[in-house]
Amino acid sequence: MDAEATYWVLAGLLAALYVFSGSRKAFQDRDALRPMMAWVDDVPLGLTRTIGWLELAGAAGLLLPPLLGILPWLAVAAAIGLFFLQVAAAGFHLSRDETAQVPFNLVLILLAAAAAWTGLAVV
Repeated sequence: MDAEATYWVLAGLLAALYVFSGSRKAFQDRDALRPMMAWVDDVPLGLTRTIGWLELAGAAGLLLPPLLGILPWLAVAAAIGLFFLQVAAAGFHLSRDETAQVPFNLVLILLAAAAAWTGLAVV
């Protein structure tokens, strides 16, 4: 598989995950979030909403610039931003002894790094 096809597979997968997660954080109330995110009661709701909007922006950034051919380097920037978002999330979960969450964060870190790397071939 060439770099461009690899990028689109990675970007599509990441975008789908972040649209799902980000829309929940951006729009649902604490009661709806609590079963999936035990930490939601321990952080301000505004921070949860901000994280959700960052995830949605990252998903859009992975797909729209290369699709539209407008500032395609923003796709690489979005992947890098999602990489750092997951690094922060992993640190947060580790600080709360929520070690069961960290492997998923690590997978998303690796996927975002791969998307940034292969995205360089797309731009």
